[in-house]
Amino acid sequence: MKNVMRSILTMAAVLMLSVAAIAQTTVKGVVVDGGSGESLPGASIVVSGTASGTVSGFDGSFALQVPQGASKIVVSFVGFLDKEIALSGAQDLGTIKLESDAVGLKEVSVLASVAIQRKTPVAVSTISAEKIETQLGSQEFPEIMKMTPGVYATKQGGGIGDSRINVRGFSQENVAVMINGIPVNDMENGRVYWSNWAGLSDATRSMQVQRGLGASKLAINSVGGTLNILTKASEAKKGGFAEISTTDFGIRKYKLGLNTGLMSNGMAVTFIGSRTEGEGYIDETWADAWSYFLTVSKNFGDKHKLVFTVSGAPQEHGQRPGSKYDMLSYEQFEKYGTTYNKNWGYLKGERINEKENFYHKPQAGLTWYWTINDRTNLATSAYASIGTGGGSGYLGKYKGTWQYGPKLNDNGQQNYDEIWNANRANGLADEGAEMILRNSMNNHKWVGLLSTLNHDLNDNFKLISGVDGRYYKGEHYREVKDLLGAKFWDDSFKSGNARAKKDDKIDYYNDAFVTYVGAFTQIEYSKNNLSTFIAGTISDTWYKRKDYFNYKDTEGNRVPETSDTERVFGYNGKAGINYNIDEKHNVFANAGYYSKAPTIDAVFLNYKNDLNPDLTNEKVSAFEFGYGFKSKNLVLNLNAYYTKWKDRFLGATYRDASGDSYNVNYNNVSEIHTGVELEAKLQVVKNLDIQSQVSVGDWYYDKDVSTDLYDDQQQLVQQGVTVATKDLKVADAPQTQVGFALNYKFLENFNLNANWVYYADLYANFDVKDRIINEGKDADREQSWKLPSYDVLDLTLSYNFEIKGLKSRIVLNAYNVLDKDYMAEGFDGRNHDKESFVGFKGWKRNFNLGFKVNF
Repeated sequence: MKNVMRSILTMAAVLMLSVAAIAQTTVKGVVVDGGSGESLPGASIVVSGTASGTVSGFDGSFALQVPQGASKIVVSFVGFLDKEIALSGAQDLGTIKLESDAVGLKEVSVLASVAIQRKTPVAVSTISAEKIETQLGSQEFPEIMKMTPGVYATKQGGGIGDSRINVRGFSQENVAVMINGIPVNDMENGRVYWSNWAGLSDATRSMQVQRGLGASKLAINSVGGTLNILTKASEAKKGGFAEISTTDFGIRKYKLGLNTGLMSNGMAVTFIGSRTEGEGYIDETWADAWSYFLTVSKNFGDKHKLVFTVSGAPQEHGQRPGSKYDMLSYEQFEKYGTTYNKNWGYLKGERINEKENFYHKPQAGLTWYWTINDRTNLATSAYASIGTGGGSGYLGKYKGTWQYGPKLNDNGQQNYDEIWNANRANGLADEGAEMILRNSMNNHKWVGLLSTLNHDLNDNFKLISGVDGRYYKGEHYREVKDLLGAKFWDDSFKSGNARAKKDDKIDYYNDAFVTYVGAFTQIEYSKNNLSTFIAGTISDTWYKRKDYFNYKDTEGNRVPETSDTERVFGYNGKAGINYNIDEKHNVFANAGYYSKAPTIDAVFLNYKNDLNPDLTNEKVSAFEFGYGFKSKNLVLNLNAYYTKWKDRFLGATYRDASGDSYNVNYNNVSEIHTGVELEAKLQVVKNLDIQSQVSVGDWYYDKDVSTDLYDDQQQLVQQGVTVATKDLKVADAPQTQVGFALNYKFLENFNLNANWVYYADLYANFDVKDRIINEGKDADREQSWKLPSYDVLDLTLSYNFEIKGLKSRIVLNAYNVLDKDYMAEGFDGRNHDKESFVGFKGWKRNFNLGFKVNF
């Protein structure tokens, strides 16, 4: 009887399994971006009305078992509109195209030169808005790129927005930053001040780090690479969000986003605003900042679209400046701690920070997209930016006791009371101040026009051509901020004002003018598995300078000295090819040559507007080769690069033993940067993936350079000095970098992210005075001090849930979880050792907690 029952139960079990198998059908497909055609890894595929589903692999593919009778599935991905697909049993759905939930994103992508994997032959890493929203937290915007090969970001002194970034060993002056296709690097020196773009992370939809020449057609300063940022376009769906976050050290941030969705009249509006306030991690680096982002789009039929965008970030914050003279020694850190800042003190019991930054740089643009016909479209963007503000610091008598800053008391703070007393004593004798606080103002006006024509010549060839024009005026001067108890400041030596009072212009006052006009053309060919391009740019740049404290005496009238206009012609050419060997493997190569116009600092040597007689274009040659592999569970990208930069201009300042300041102008610097980079991502199981990145570089100066020495008034002191730079390593970025990231989804609504990065072969910046070859002295060819290697682990834990039907999220960020003590950057000392080194340490363990609700 028992055997009969056992047989019946076995048959019943087999029958039930067979019925279950019969009741299940398999649906498969590939999810891609409908605009670019790129696969969408991690897209959600769910059987409608159930919790049964799966996610797409790295190649966008999926296979889902659906119950018999299921009528449809829903495919969704962050940033795209959901798509419902009707089912009819087991089937291959082929390519499933998801459309963006943003209005006009496809047009913006074309103007912004977005690179496409397995098509555009450049080394590129893409960072999503979701990663920025969850992992950035209280970090500086460039730090979100720390898991990108060849990228090094630090907080510098640690003030809010004072961060910097290097790509392949090139500083951010030589890394192009593009926002929706518009270049934003300063037209005088190429710098990007991230505090001026404090709200950018709130409004970023996606960001590409294009290393090397990049995909942009413009003549930009992409020697190291391009940060290609797309901001959020007007949303197609009505809604918004509110968010609040706080750090464990006192910074609080509030954000609000609103969007109308696409209305019946073809218009859509999106607004994002934020407020940041509180005490910074570093002593006296408080923040008082706002940001705003507004975009309005309007469709005029099927042919025309207008998009207006305006953004800005008015802010004030305390600083710990990034110059060598404000950096700290190991001894000072050991005595006062990691958060120590020597640039502040007390005056009659009130706290004063010597270094404060204040700026507002609103930028507005109007873009017209015109679909001329099925093969041709034109995108034209007119934009303008007006920046006002500057930073504060000390100004002392040229041979006075406190010329480069006041004395520090036993607590390591500046002794303002001593300055006050000295100034009051001078006042009684009707003499000028010993030392004051000044503001260095850097206002500017910037307008530009960018127009790009895209025309499909046939099914395989595309022509992209356009023009790029920019005009810039920078106004630079110093003004008296606080007399610190004195009656006046004697500035007769500079401005002629012997009794300068608060807000009077002093020390220097000049305008810089830069006008740029360029034209570009690119031919693309794409057929089957092959895609190639060849591109070229020509440009003219005009420089002029006007100095208000350097006068011409014309019949008794003082007329500001205006320089002659210097005109520099530049050009570049580049080409690339990508070949998809099959569905998994591809190879690419690119090469380019830049004849790059120098910055304005290279054009004018002094306040007398003397032109640089050795002025020449900088020459950049670059080559790159890469290999890619992409399957359902593994993505791998490997590339090798070579970049040579000749005739580079560098300016530097140093002080001798007596405190006198000298300026040096290098006119023939030559650097070589070579390296290999690896980026990989492995999906271990459905809810767990692991990323890794490795970059190994060899960056060095390949020859000695000649320079001239000038005093602090830019008067020639010594000509033809040789500086021993041959074989010195390029400093300020680690030449070896290894990183691993883990992304794990558990209990359905929890996500854990862990980022670990190891940095090595990081050399300190060197001081030119220690490398000058004098008569009777051998060249100092010892390498700059190599900072100790270090590693940092960051964790992010997020929880997604609903509050009365509203999607919400809590995020906890923990940075430097292991509380590592490390030096992130600095300047070499005379003895090339730890004792003579000064720099900045990275932050110890710190936290950020955020809460966001969507409505």
